[in-house]
Amino acid sequence: MKNKMPVFGVGPIYVISIFILTLFGIYLDKSGKIVSGKIFAFNNLFKFIGILLIIFGIFLWIYAVIFQKINIRIGEDKLLTNGVYSIVRNPVYSAFTFILTGIIFFRCNLFLLIFPIVFYIYLSLLMINTEEKWLEDKFGYEYINYKNNVNRIIPWFRHKNSR
Repeated sequence: MKNKMPVFGVGPIYVISIFILTLFGIYLDKSGKIVSGKIFAFNNLFKFIGILLIIFGIFLWIYAVIFQKINIRIGEDKLLTNGVYSIVRNPVYSAFTFILTGIIFFRCNLFLLIFPIVFYIYLSLLMINTEEKWLEDKFGYEYINYKNNVNRIIPWFRHKNSR
């Protein structure tokens, strides 16, 4: 399968799905269907965390799309492993995960915190069964090595000896 990978990959499917799930969670909270999970004592803390997550998500998206021009790199059939891609393999998907998780935090409801876990599992399964197979087929050992050293969704700096 040495042909070109789709520019958008599974992104639209993932983003639309988690956006709908987030709206569903907000609906459940606003309609009073999950009142028992409300946290009033830590309202400001939850909102502060939400703001940080949204800002971080926006930063990830801007860096990956605008500064590193991922759409151009995909069109050139290049594996991008520097910049933000050196700390997370899927910064655009991670960005939307962080942004929507931040929005969930604004609801100050513990029960809604199941959604980010669902997002993580869903994205992992989606990536393992689609884009990771495409990339491994296309780039071989180069991608396998990259995959073994860089997290899929959660940005993390590598230890110097792991290269």
